[in-house]
Amino acid sequence: MRVKKRRRKKSAGDMALDSFIVVVLLLLCLATLYPFWYVLVVSFSSAEGIAKAGGFMLWPQGFSLEAYKAVFQTREVWTTFRNSVFYVAAGTAISVTLTVMLAYPLSKRELWGRKFLMILISITMFFGGGLIPSYMLISKTLDIDGTVWAILIPGAISTYNMLMMRTYFQGLPKELEESAQMDGAGTIQTLLKIILPLSVPSIAVIALFYAVGMWNAWFGANLYLSRQRDLWPMALYMREVLVQGNVNSLQAQMSGSVGGGAVQIAKSLKMATTIVSTVPILIVYPFVQKYFTKGIMLGSLKE
Repeated sequence: MRVKKRRRKKSAGDMALDSFIVVVLLLLCLATLYPFWYVLVVSFSSAEGIAKAGGFMLWPQGFSLEAYKAVFQTREVWTTFRNSVFYVAAGTAISVTLTVMLAYPLSKRELWGRKFLMILISITMFFGGGLIPSYMLISKTLDIDGTVWAILIPGAISTYNMLMMRTYFQGLPKELEESAQMDGAGTIQTLLKIILPLSVPSIAVIALFYAVGMWNAWFGANLYLSRQRDLWPMALYMREVLVQGNVNSLQAQMSGSVGGGAVQIAKSLKMATTIVSTVPILIVYPFVQKYFTKGIMLGSLKE
């Protein structure tokens, strides 16, 4: 016979506390989600609707796709989008490869000078060389200013990601490597055929970190690609549109097609551009979501 477990009856105080917590969490969720919802709503609103609604909006006012048509008809949007896709793909591949190549040797306790190397690497998490020395290194010493390498090479390895990857490697059973070595596999073969297939969750996590960071990066491009607009990533173009308010190229696609003031038209264009630049990352995330929590936990625990 099944024995039914009696649930402890909640007191009035417990129920009041639970209700308070639920209300606070709902308010936090609304405060977090509303800005994105507002951007989406404004992007689908007409200039006249935005002017009538004023500030607060819950639904599109005068539903219109003119802002998106203008965004997709602007050549710079497609150029910067293509550049960002290239930077994310190439940059993530380079960063993940270099991170694994650094983390794997450092996970071996028998590595000579391991502690000293870890100290040097860990220092970079707290101290940087400064903006001017970094600029001189990139533009003068390495002479890669104005090229895609100025975006891909500096900061290719994140110390935090490397430490997480190293901790993950340390948590793998040593018997796997010993067995592979007994079968005649070398270090590189062991890494490629044994270690990496088992490290997919952790690699997926750091790849997502690198991809998001590369997609949102604009400061390096602003420093080293200021004169090469054809190499700009979308994040730098977004900065020009949102921060500097330069929407002339976008407004040229809407001139005479929409009513409303220039301010409302510019606002609608800014929001549509924001959505277009955000959606790709939102689409990618579900494919690595199943690895995300698992990879974070496995890479952060040490036996």
